[in-house]
Amino acid sequence: MKGKWAYMDKIREKTIKELIVERNKMKKDLYNLKMKNTIRGLKETHKIWDVRIKIARINTVLKSKIKENYGNNMK
Repeated sequence: MKGKWAYMDKIREKTIKELIVERNKMKKDLYNLKMKNTIRGLKETHKIWDVRIKIARINTVLKSKIKENYGNNMK
């Protein structure tokens, strides 16, 4: 459990732009992992789940930061 909270603290310190860059990188990693898994080249399939969870955490923090900075005026 310590790893999850450390990761959340790390991403909470980042700016909105840094979070967007990190999310895009994670999405590319997720795509590559899925492609490797499709051709049976991925031995550690749990990494797909880990990356999906990290993307969700980044999205959560990103949404809260955007709401905090811009209020409810964003569409």
